[in-house]
Amino acid sequence: MKAIVYTRYGTPDELQYQEVEKPTPQDNEVLVKVQAVSLNSADWRLLTANPFLVRLMAGGLLKPAHTILGADIAGRVEAVGSQITQFQPGDEVYGDLSGCGLGGLAEYVCARETALALKPANLTFEQAAAVPMAAVTALQGLRDKGQIQPGQKVLINGASGGVGTFAVQLARWFGAEVTAVCSTRNVDQARALGADHVIDYTREDFTRNGQRYDLILAVNGYHPIADYRRALSPNGIYVMAGGSNQQLFEALLLGSLMSMTGQKKMGALTANFSPQTLNFVSELLEAGQVVPVIDRCYPLSETIEAFRYLGEGHARGKIVISVEHSH
Repeated sequence: MKAIVYTRYGTPDELQYQEVEKPTPQDNEVLVKVQAVSLNSADWRLLTANPFLVRLMAGGLLKPAHTILGADIAGRVEAVGSQITQFQPGDEVYGDLSGCGLGGLAEYVCARETALALKPANLTFEQAAAVPMAAVTALQGLRDKGQIQPGQKVLINGASGGVGTFAVQLARWFGAEVTAVCSTRNVDQARALGADHVIDYTREDFTRNGQRYDLILAVNGYHPIADYRRALSPNGIYVMAGGSNQQLFEALLLGSLMSMTGQKKMGALTANFSPQTLNFVSELLEAGQVVPVIDRCYPLSETIEAFRYLGEGHARGKIVISVEHSH
């Protein structure tokens, strides 16, 4: 089968489109014929090993332990192991493989059934592949970590990327008054997704305009954590769900200290995929309450170009790879 392989950390030039052996599912695995994969910032970090700690998380200090990237997949079940009870060959599935070895950038991949859910029937494979990691991160950031409530003032910083586009829609679904922060070219998109207010960060600094928010979900765009704290209401919550290494460092270390010295809560989200969470999102997708936003779609053979675009950091929604099968 064809796959995108890398054996050294570095730039997208380390990626190779080549023939590899088709995997065979273990008793507790599902073999999926991959139809589409979406790229995430996690893929970029694993490719570049930036920050350095990624090497420890990825299980390879000097070289990557998993040589095929790609967590978010959508495809058809090709075969199942003897212990599989939830799926059968022919089922259309989607899911997040970040907890079971990645490998999505290939024609076939093996996965545990706990990494998968049935694909919403109204989505194409490309649309479905754009969902798992980004939508689950947005949902857990708002609902679980952010404790979102109807009527709250919620701000999404970085509202035009993969997580941000889902967060705007989900916050509206929860009944919040949503403010989206994005660049000039994405203002209309944020409004179309349901934002009540849109702030163009090239013209206005939301941390200095006097507005206060009950919940801030920071997905991208750097501000010192003290600025976020100033923009919170007295009992507000700040959740860092993506952004720069410095932003993560501040949220993990300074956020805990700040949370001890007042009513405002500051912290970072560690998203944990579960099929139950994805099934919750599936219901919203099937009802048309939430829609995936795709910026660009590339064939598997052009994954290197897709990673170069990912590295620029300006994608509007998700970057998706369509997997063309040689047989």
